Amino acid sequence: MTQYMLSVPGNVDDPMPSDDVMQQMFKDVEAFNETVRAAGKWVFAGGLEPITTATTVDATGESPTVTDGPYSEAKEFLGGFWIIEAADLDEALTWAKQGSAACGGRVEVRPFSPA
Repeated sequence: MTQYMLSVPGNVDDPMPSDDVMQQMFKDVEAFNETVRAAGKWVFAGGLEPITTATTVDATGESPTVTDGPYSEAKEFLGGFWIIEAADLDEALTWAKQGSAACGGRVEVRPFSPA
């Protein structure tokens, strides 16, 4: 079985959904999570706090630097993700379609590199 990351990209220009819409999304995502668990495909998942809470560490120079905020000024960010096990890309895409419907957003599918 291959592990895949199903990631949910966001964009700072996207309007924030209403509280009612957010609460329904949380319910839909939890139902999707339960389906993935019941199928034995679950590895790990999580939603991330807003990009404004990011801290960036860069230890590539002589001394490490730690800065508040994201590394890049890009408008896109990672909002959350699932790590699942799937037999192949087609199966991962099937799960991604369900995850996309549950979270009300796009889902990017990427396999992990073999160890």
